[in-house]
Amino acid sequence: MTDFLSEIKKQLAGAKLETTKQSVGTITNFGDGIATISGLDDVMLGELVLVGKDTFALALNLKKDNVGVVLLTENRDIRAGDTVQTTGRLLSIGVSDDIVGRVVDPLGRALDGKAPIAVKTYQPLEKVAPGVITRKMVTVPLQTGIKAIDAMIPVGRGQRELIIGDRGTGKSSIGLGTILNQRGQNVICVYVAIGQKRSYVAQTVALFEKTGSMDYTVVVAATASDSATSQFLAPYAGVAIAEYFLKQGKDVLVIYDDLSKHAVAYREISLLLRRPSGREAYPGDVFYLHSRLLERACRLDEKYGGGSITALPIIETQASDVSAFIPTNVISITDGQIYLETDLFNSGVKPAINVGLSVSRVGSAAQLKTMKQVAGKMRLDLAQYRELAAFAQFSSDLDAKTKAQLDRGARVSTILNQDWDKPMPVEDQVAVIYAATNGYLDSVSLEKTRMWEELATMYLKADEPAILKSIKAEGKIIEDTEKALQKALTTFNDIHSELHL
Repeated sequence: MTDFLSEIKKQLAGAKLETTKQSVGTITNFGDGIATISGLDDVMLGELVLVGKDTFALALNLKKDNVGVVLLTENRDIRAGDTVQTTGRLLSIGVSDDIVGRVVDPLGRALDGKAPIAVKTYQPLEKVAPGVITRKMVTVPLQTGIKAIDAMIPVGRGQRELIIGDRGTGKSSIGLGTILNQRGQNVICVYVAIGQKRSYVAQTVALFEKTGSMDYTVVVAATASDSATSQFLAPYAGVAIAEYFLKQGKDVLVIYDDLSKHAVAYREISLLLRRPSGREAYPGDVFYLHSRLLERACRLDEKYGGGSITALPIIETQASDVSAFIPTNVISITDGQIYLETDLFNSGVKPAINVGLSVSRVGSAAQLKTMKQVAGKMRLDLAQYRELAAFAQFSSDLDAKTKAQLDRGARVSTILNQDWDKPMPVEDQVAVIYAATNGYLDSVSLEKTRMWEELATMYLKADEPAILKSIKAEGKIIEDTEKALQKALTTFNDIHSELHL
């Protein structure tokens, strides 16, 4: 007996006994992916909590007597009375350079059937946006490859430009076309699909793979069949991935498709958490929902690593009502908007951009000088065309000058039509717009304008490559280049007389 007691004393003397403090609570109510927990006193807002043994949830509601959490993964076995404990870790996504070319969910898990992504570091989904001192003016263009945008509503690296319009007007097409145009531009792209159909996401990924765009693109998918929590977290996961590359001094483009569905998902979560509802049943902090997301788009000063995050959020309107709650919120947060109109789309104008209502409040400072040289005249031609076209409906007898202006405007308007999946290099855009605004298309049949554009571009590339190289290299149209371009366009018109009236 003595030996036994001495052995116990010896083992106790060598034992290292430590106490650890842990906050533990109990589920009092559970349903629809939302759990109410009592006793979880030390939990932080946005903290991951462990429900049971293997299910994680996100703490969103912190009240005096209980905590409201949303489940991040589906679990049908959770019951009232189950234990919940804090982890001390805020919600984050595992990232590395290997995430480029992959399709992931908002928690960083692979959705493309390939191997799990090797995690180099964890990026928090919620983060304070860079301060004013760390930022730099937007002066570098982000070319979309779309003539109407690059010429009249230019986007700069670090800008937030809203794409807004009714359903089926080509909003996503502008975002996808911009991604296609980033090949060789040294830009990492993040496409965030929120509440989209799985078939649509699969088609988008197939398009990226076919065009080679997946080499520089990450797709974050929270589809319509996923939970409201996934759809709520998706854009924050997208910008967290973008911030990983921003730290490396890289330029990143993020497309949020679309933030209307994001707001609806947040409204669903908020109503289930029994938060007070306001206008259109959205919670009071729905403005903060999008402002804290979009403010993370920036262009950093070289002292702070350089690089930029350009955000192109998409908002869907109902019956062209831009004065609704969510559209007005996001318009007030962003640096301009590209407004797509249903009537223009139905009349065959693609992209259906209403140039009069669209604006870029920053991008003109980042626009290339070559484009500024030709775009100013084009905007004037279009404005005069719209004004005269409205007037001409009531008059059959037009003088020669008015008719010439109408004809010029019609051709400039037609030349802006473009297939969304065929982005155009900036030097080709400049040459075509120069031709349209300087009368080289005035005698071309309106029905054959698009054919003229295609053939003229091919001609310049094959027979006059020096002109396009000069436009690209110089950054402006110098006098010699302009003379050479005028001569080349005149020669082309002489060769292709069959396109003329």
